[in-house]
Amino acid sequence: MHRYRTHTCGALRPSDVGTSVRLSGWCHRIRDHGGVLFIDLRDHYGLTQCVVDSDSPAFKAANTVRSEWVVRLDGRVRTRPAGTENAELLTGAVEVYIDELEVLGAAAELPLPVFGDLEYPEETRLRYRFLDLRREKLHANIMKRGAIVDSLRRRMREGGFFEFQTPILTASSPEGARDYLVPSRVHPGKFYALPQAPQQFKQLTMIAGFDRYFQIAPCFRDEDARADRSPGEFYQLDIEMSFVTQEDVFQAVEPVLHGVFKEFAGDKRVTEVFPRITYADAMLKYGVDKPDLRNPLLIADVTAEFAEDAVEFKAFKGVIKSGGVVRAIPATGAATQPRSFFDKLNEFARSEGAPGLGYIIFEEGADVPPLTDIEKEHIQLRTAYDFGDEVDLSAIDYEEVFEKYRHMIGRGPIAKFIPRDVQLKLALKVGAGPGDAVFFSAGTEAKAAALAGKARIRIGDDLGLSDKDQFAFCWITDFPMFEWNEDEKHIDFSHNPFSMPNFDHDAFLALGEGDDAKILDIKAFQYDIVCNGIELSSGAIRNHKPEIMEKAFAIAGYGRDVLEAKFGGMLNALRLGAPPHGGIAPGVDRIVMLLCEEPNIREVVLFPMNQRAEDLMMGAPSEATPKQLRELHIRLNLPEKKA
Repeated sequence: MHRYRTHTCGALRPSDVGTSVRLSGWCHRIRDHGGVLFIDLRDHYGLTQCVVDSDSPAFKAANTVRSEWVVRLDGRVRTRPAGTENAELLTGAVEVYIDELEVLGAAAELPLPVFGDLEYPEETRLRYRFLDLRREKLHANIMKRGAIVDSLRRRMREGGFFEFQTPILTASSPEGARDYLVPSRVHPGKFYALPQAPQQFKQLTMIAGFDRYFQIAPCFRDEDARADRSPGEFYQLDIEMSFVTQEDVFQAVEPVLHGVFKEFAGDKRVTEVFPRITYADAMLKYGVDKPDLRNPLLIADVTAEFAEDAVEFKAFKGVIKSGGVVRAIPATGAATQPRSFFDKLNEFARSEGAPGLGYIIFEEGADVPPLTDIEKEHIQLRTAYDFGDEVDLSAIDYEEVFEKYRHMIGRGPIAKFIPRDVQLKLALKVGAGPGDAVFFSAGTEAKAAALAGKARIRIGDDLGLSDKDQFAFCWITDFPMFEWNEDEKHIDFSHNPFSMPNFDHDAFLALGEGDDAKILDIKAFQYDIVCNGIELSSGAIRNHKPEIMEKAFAIAGYGRDVLEAKFGGMLNALRLGAPPHGGIAPGVDRIVMLLCEEPNIREVVLFPMNQRAEDLMMGAPSEATPKQLRELHIRLNLPEKKA
């Protein structure tokens, strides 16, 4: 018989009844039923109920064990008594009667229990992460993570990609976050950097002629923690392809992500064909470039309607005169909500730094004047917009449609300042009808969009309109290549400076002074992939032409000397025959978060750091010894301690 086990704790079945077995594992739970002890023995594979009574020679030893002691026990498999079976366990029809028990590892008093799902402070959980990982849910998350990574790898290989490993010690490069630096012992005063991403290496792999690259890549960034981002390090599915267009990247990546989510989504639906949404449309209709498509509500611009002379709402008039905009957010079915619903949304808006959310509630009214011809025309235009090419518009009974709006009237704090024909236009703009409400956000374009986007999510959730039983994907495309830097009063890159501009190359090279408007209108071959309002990754078709890259940096105010100093190695490679190429790098941690339905990334990472980038279990970061500092030619210049 094996020294420790003949079976795992998840293996025994009714077919094993009557056999002698040996199990090893942790004492998950111990129950004393007066002369009979029940020990639920747990290992990586499952849990088995074990029983010992005073007739067994193992009873005395069993009486000494406590929760989380590691034991080896021998015994006979028997059927559980009728009515005591546990259908939730694969081993739930049998139990082991213990003949012999050996303590392999005693445990001191536990700082947190493994049995049960009690919440414990983050500091305790991270300091004793090895105990936390014994808990069922977290253990399952980590195993699911491994299965998801295996699935990603398999699907990438099936797509014709080959896995490469790129350097961990490399040169520092400005990628938008602070580097982690590693001092060189043999090159005094010089430092390696841990890669923020394998960006330059994967492009160089394409220039070297390998065509299709992928890697489950570790990335290191010295940035603050968030719920969906680990401090210090994270992993991404790094992808690069040669001789491809933007659409080729989409066609390669979509089946991988769709397949993985379909495999692990359980009963949730997964988007079959990922819609393409331009950045401009996303910002207008969703108020954010990471739209959650589970929410059906769409924002509309109603600046023109509030600018009409007949509208007397001065607060919005003032915003518009100062160059601002007004956005409308529909709230389907909100007319029946109590006043507290509207008050809470106003409180929410104030917590976001806005004065509030104006709103109109649309309902059936008495003594409403008949629809005018102009109002009927507005209704016909909206109906045509709603149906598009899906319906023969000549077959629509517009009299029936008119009847829907004939008695509609708005009420609420700002309704009295807005004539009925404008109210109707506002309702039609967002597709609202009787029984619905419309909320309004006003301010600069950026602020109005941001508040409207957050209000859209809040309204959709509060009204139960968002379909949470799905994974809703989309691509965001056509990001602007440049933006106006208001602080420094010049044109700057808005996203990724190494993307190819979606602009005629000869015309791009000819751009000069006086072309600011044209430059700010240039889009780039940049794209994001989004799921349920979470950005999984940014990607781009790379700028593989040195002259286009030099021009792009010059437009943003960077001279050729700066470009050569910071990116000389990449430029030299591009000058020696670079293919058109592009890629993307979906975040593995965020994919696992979504599939495990966890709101915090620490629940899907094996050994995470805390919010201050500390490993409480291993004591990192730690001080270096004087000897280590001398070997690295480093002298510390620490900040003075505050009194």
